[in-house]
Amino acid sequence: GNPELPTAVNITWSSINFKTILRWQPKPSGYLYTVEIHGQTSDTQKKCILTAETECDVTDALRNVREAYTAHILSVTSSRIDNFEEPPYAASEKFTPYNQTVLGKPEIQNYTQKGSKLNVVFNDPLTPYTFPNGSFQSIRDIFHNDLEYKLYYWKDQSSGKKDATTKSHTFEVTVDSTKNYCFYIQGTIPSRRENRNGQESTMLCTSIGRNILDEYGAEVFIIIAVIAIAVITLAVVLSVILCKRKKAKAAREKEPLNGV
Repeated sequence: GNPELPTAVNITWSSINFKTILRWQPKPSGYLYTVEIHGQTSDTQKKCILTAETECDVTDALRNVREAYTAHILSVTSSRIDNFEEPPYAASEKFTPYNQTVLGKPEIQNYTQKGSKLNVVFNDPLTPYTFPNGSFQSIRDIFHNDLEYKLYYWKDQSSGKKDATTKSHTFEVTVDSTKNYCFYIQGTIPSRRENRNGQESTMLCTSIGRNILDEYGAEVFIIIAVIAIAVITLAVVLSVILCKRKKAKAAREKEPLNGV
């Protein structure tokens, strides 16, 4: 028979919003890989059959998201496809999508700061899984009540963060009506032991018409004042010099001509 083929090493699961990629090493030479996904209750599924790649999108095989799956990465040669021998394989660690997929970035739809209220409206990240009508399920459609969102917000140009929590798509928090605020949102699954907090949304800031002092700070005003004083001083000095010159010239013109 064939000599024993090398088996995969460094097998990792990478999963965001239930889109799950399996990665491993090394690049095959003289053989190929086939991935088998083994669930606790579901049938074994083969993915990326006879691939020379070292990654495989296994999202489709993990639809029962609460199940714990193990991947077997088989090392095979095309000549052994019909061979009944068990090909050598490496097994991954167990992976349970519901507990381990990373929550992706929420998308902030719009926000307003009116008076002392900051309102933020956002959308749930979508998953690759679809409803029967073809529309994509969001992470909320899967996590339901286990999913919360946190809003982190702070006065622009300060570092003191506050936070608020919601299970809806909106936040309304009380703020200082004279200050601008920056904020971002993050999904969280409080019941998880790990991967509890998701990716942070884009950070945004309100702009309620800052005055120049807020925008640039007192330092700029001090610099402007120093320059202004310097300019005024220079103007005074120049005018004094010019004035003295004029007087001297006038005095010379008044002197009687010698020898008349």
